[in-house]
Amino acid sequence: MKITELKIFPVRNWVFVKIVTDDGLYGIGEASLSGRNQAVIAALETNLKPLLLGQDATRIEYIWQDIFRGTFWRGGPVLQSALAGIDIALWDLNAKALGVPVYRLLGGKSRDRVLYYRHVGGNTPEELVERSQQLLDNGVKVLRISPTDAGRGIFDASEATRIAVRFFEALRNGIGEEPEVIFEVHTRMTPTQAIQLCNSIEPFRPYFVEDPIRSENPASYALLRQHTNVPIGTGEQLNHKWAFRELIEGDLVDYLRVDICHSGGITEGKKIAVMAEVHYQELALHYTASWISAAAMMHLNTAVPNCAVQEFNPPGGGDFIINPPKVEDGYLIPGDEPGLGIDLDEAAAEAEPFHDGEPPHLRRADGSVNDW
Repeated sequence: MKITELKIFPVRNWVFVKIVTDDGLYGIGEASLSGRNQAVIAALETNLKPLLLGQDATRIEYIWQDIFRGTFWRGGPVLQSALAGIDIALWDLNAKALGVPVYRLLGGKSRDRVLYYRHVGGNTPEELVERSQQLLDNGVKVLRISPTDAGRGIFDASEATRIAVRFFEALRNGIGEEPEVIFEVHTRMTPTQAIQLCNSIEPFRPYFVEDPIRSENPASYALLRQHTNVPIGTGEQLNHKWAFRELIEGDLVDYLRVDICHSGGITEGKKIAVMAEVHYQELALHYTASWISAAAMMHLNTAVPNCAVQEFNPPGGGDFIINPPKVEDGYLIPGDEPGLGIDLDEAAAEAEPFHDGEPPHLRRADGSVNDW
């Protein structure tokens, strides 16, 4: 199966790719990098497409290594997102060629269904409780909240901690102790600030605290680990297994927030899961809010033994997705269709407008930059 074509589909704020072979088979992947999609498209079209054409599509690992290592300037979110789109499409294509779901190629089912969580917003504690209860009534088992921003573009860590306690306490009083609740900080705090936050919300039993601090320096997670008992999750900004290595080997986190669309695809996600298994850590995959990434993550999570939960919010609208995964009672249900089990209507996708919006920018009260 020789690769004859790489098609790129910028759709809304996503980047989808389609790899076609000389025998007419094709695979679908995703290379989205919110706010920087144009850079990914340029890398795919200008740099990686010439490397890919003519390659044997069955050599998934070889192609991964050739793109990552052969281009010398390796890694980073742009190149790894581009590589992810190619990798996911190759897994889809190869599974279709054999007439089996992708999870079969990854070792078969480790579970029958994949638990997901939904993000919940709300401008007041009452609104948060109401929206959370609606999701729970619809079968969602795991919630995520992030009440640390006053909504005015200014971030103050002390204020954020007070808001967090008020909202989380109200939520527990409203929905009880049973539902799992992830608390998202989005890398906005320093280690000292995060320690205070984590200890303040510990009585409300967070499933884990997500991205309490930035992820570039694993030693900072060691400091955080020494001073708080809440479970910790991070990783959506990390781009390959080497970036996860110190966090995993130092037992510095409990849940790995790998985004396979930013970190080299299913091939790299599987390897990170294996590294984490040795340390009894579990995956809590981040996703780019499209059906294609949701399907790719579902197949990986179906196969690996150490999946805890998967991020998922049903993407709204759009006739360009064919046969999305089944969602039932708080779970994604893997089917028996070949490949990812999902497809892209090219004409409908090309008709969708594309916008690569800039992410929000937070500031502190003195005008300095704060992580969003």
